[in-house]
Amino acid sequence: MRAVIQRVKKSSVSINNEIIGEIGPGLLVLLGVAKGDDTGNAEYLADKITNLRIFEDENNKMNRSLLETRGEMLVVSQFTLLGDCRKGRRPSFVNAAEPDKANNLYEHFVNQVRRNGIQVKTGQFRAMMDVSLINDGPVTLIVESI
Repeated sequence: MRAVIQRVKKSSVSINNEIIGEIGPGLLVLLGVAKGDDTGNAEYLADKITNLRIFEDENNKMNRSLLETRGEMLVVSQFTLLGDCRKGRRPSFVNAAEPDKANNLYEHFVNQVRRNGIQVKTGQFRAMMDVSLINDGPVTLIVESI
């Protein structure tokens, strides 16, 4: 699994100009599921992201996690994160998981984050979505499962 995480002041996801998920301060997570990923990958990534110390403490040092700040998370499925652009001019998505498997692991990731005590909002799997955010920092990281 591959995630692009962005520390945000707020973020939302819309379909046909209707907001279906919206958060305040926290993390926007764009999540891609690869062939060969399993529930262990989802659990690892959920734990890693919720405990990653990327929020500022009282000394303006990135020393606090999403759990510690009681921030929210918006998770948007994005298979294009698995795109391979090394050859040719069109990305290859052969490394992305099949949709049914990807959706199951996406949902498993979301449930694991919720079990960690985080308020989670989501996009809609396989839908065309508009994602908006106000990046805080900016802080943007790529996190991959083992």
